[in-house]
Amino acid sequence: MAQIFSGCPGAGRFKDPVITEKICPVCGSVIELFSTDTSVACEKCGFVAYNDLQGCFQWCKYAEQCLGHELYEKLMDKKDKTQSN
Repeated sequence: MAQIFSGCPGAGRFKDPVITEKICPVCGSVIELFSTDTSVACEKCGFVAYNDLQGCFQWCKYAEQCLGHELYEKLMDKKDKTQSN
């Protein structure tokens, strides 16, 4: 029997943001990033850390409908910028 989801299970971390931490490679401070952040500057030295976004929004044909247009565009814009660097 097929399981029916009330929503996309892969979109949860974008709809309900999850926080992650990175260590600043310049000064060693902790940089906190939410899963919806594209980048965050270190509060101590200004180094810009980028979020390593990987998710279903990159390949699912329903991603824009699932996440909403605004969030989908923000995530896709970030993905495009990181791939061009």
